[in-house]
Amino acid sequence: MDYILSTSFLVSLLQVIWIDILLSGDNAVVIAMACRSLPAHQRKLGITLGALTAVGLRIVFAFLISELLGVPFLRIVGGLLLFWIALKLIQGEDADSHGNIEASTSLWKAVRTIAIADAVMSLDNVVAIAAASRGHPELFVFGLLLSIPLIMVGATLITKLITRFPFIVWAGAALLGYIAAEMIVTDPIVLGWLSDNYSQFVLPDPGHPPLNVKPAGVVLYGAAAVGALFVVVAGYFLARNAGRGAAKT
Repeated sequence: MDYILSTSFLVSLLQVIWIDILLSGDNAVVIAMACRSLPAHQRKLGITLGALTAVGLRIVFAFLISELLGVPFLRIVGGLLLFWIALKLIQGEDADSHGNIEASTSLWKAVRTIAIADAVMSLDNVVAIAAASRGHPELFVFGLLLSIPLIMVGATLITKLITRFPFIVWAGAALLGYIAAEMIVTDPIVLGWLSDNYSQFVLPDPGHPPLNVKPAGVVLYGAAAVGALFVVVAGYFLARNAGRGAAKT
């Protein structure tokens, strides 16, 4: 057990904790946005179920990670799904009238939205935690378990902030658009196309199988910024058109 007190182990432990704090925020944003319109007495249950769903999906991906990482188009499909979820959350798809929908239906609809988004984002989260664990299974398990309280606390806090400051919904949707674009440009198909045609826009990186390259910063962050802007602009026009339609009826 001496290795637990070693410098390398402690450094890895701190990295796992830090990565968990950073990456759990994405999941917390999705859970908070999906649960924001639930009745007050169901929000805690929705947040709890959402957090457990997120961690459960990370555990599943922990067993499938090596196969999933190299599947072409997986990240592209995942990114497009995130764009769709972000726009639906802006439009308030989960904010249906509680007089027309039973509370339990609204709760499970929110959990469904959370599950789809978490299924997309958990892959990258697991990759980061696995890399920081450096082959220590106990660190990997610790990182997954630590996700539960971090996501729950974060989602609870963000839900309270959304109630007071509705514009946070737009910021959360922009974050999802940012992540979605990042996922798309790191898909093996996109990276392969960049390598073959625009090699100046990729960098060597053994941590990105199967091509062992990653997008250059200008491509990665440029695409992410465009993704965030797209969600905000498209969401604005969709919300405005929905408002006009409601006014006519």
